[in-house]
Amino acid sequence: MERIMGLDIGDKTIGVAISDPLMITAQGLKTIRRENVKKDINEIKAIIEEYNIKKIIAGFPKNMNNTIGPQGEKVLDFVEKLKKKIDVDIVLEDERLTTVAAERILIDGDVSRKKRKQVIDTVAATYILQTYLDRR
Repeated sequence: MERIMGLDIGDKTIGVAISDPLMITAQGLKTIRRENVKKDINEIKAIIEEYNIKKIIAGFPKNMNNTIGPQGEKVLDFVEKLKKKIDVDIVLEDERLTTVAAERILIDGDVSRKKRKQVIDTVAATYILQTYLDRR
């Protein structure tokens, strides 16, 4: 069964979520602690193989005025490097306010500040992927 992967690409971590086999719901999988591009991509490749990923939805941070800032440029750079190493379609999903929404979900769930810091990127990746799945 094929699945879709969601990525929240940050400077220090990459949040990873995957869809269920029916591609209805997104589930948080893990947070990759970034060390170097090669290792980061290899970890993503391992997940692609393990879960039979057919598409990746990467969160694309834009400024509120729809321009691309420094973080957006970093995401584009990483996605370009990833595209050269994998044979999976990558879709950029506008992720404005997803971290804010993820934080709100965790606060509403009474998750401690320390625990929120550990899971925020995975929750954001789940939110990015779920937004894409809901729109399909």
